[in-house]
Amino acid sequence: MTYCVAISVDAGIVFCSDSRTNAGVDQISTYSKMYSFNAETDRQFVLLSSGNLATSQSTLAQLQKDIRENSKLNLNTVSTIAEAADYIGEVYRGQLEKHGDSNSNFESTFLLGGQIQGSQHRVVKIYSAGNHITSSKDTPYLQIGESKYGTPILDRIINLDTTLETAALCSLVAMDSTMRSNLTVGPPVEILLYKTDSFVSSNYNRFEEDSEYLRELKKNWDQKLKEAFNLLPPLAWAASWGKVAGNNDGTF
Repeated sequence: MTYCVAISVDAGIVFCSDSRTNAGVDQISTYSKMYSFNAETDRQFVLLSSGNLATSQSTLAQLQKDIRENSKLNLNTVSTIAEAADYIGEVYRGQLEKHGDSNSNFESTFLLGGQIQGSQHRVVKIYSAGNHITSSKDTPYLQIGESKYGTPILDRIINLDTTLETAALCSLVAMDSTMRSNLTVGPPVEILLYKTDSFVSSNYNRFEEDSEYLRELKKNWDQKLKEAFNLLPPLAWAASWGKVAGNNDGTF
């Protein structure tokens, strides 16, 4: 399983992904699911992937080949993010058909984020059918993979005015919550920031399994959640509920 999230706010885009690939309880490995393209100076693209690893990697290889060989259609020639998403969808479907498999086990989904000079930065989600949806002011983030655990956190924190640093921290908390509840999602955790109109990727970090920062993040988030829970108003019809669930003083 995978968890990837891309958050698009006014200040830019935050990309965050895990690196665990699980093909069974005795076959667990790590592969990066984040790809940054060496595009022209007037554009920047980052791609996150979820699903079948072989299909994702063959799609990526074809995208890189098209750039290297200056194909008529590639990420350096598209004029909009939507056109880039359509192109990636076509390449992906081509790879899927090339190997002759329509089985859902071979399918992938992608998050594409970036900006082309003269237009706003955007994030799009490319489905296994090759079509896509885009982020908006009402939905400033998109996810692929095991998305249910991070959603409540993102919904409460993220809006278009959120700073890039806060969005980055929120993505890591969402990732931590996902790893806590699903063992098939795990480190290394990669995070990358794109600042609006910069046309370069910056602030890339890779947090390994023994990362002291990830440990501190988890420890502090767990503690603050418990503190906040203990500050909730008591139930009028069950004043002693906290004592039954926790310690004698009503705390954890």
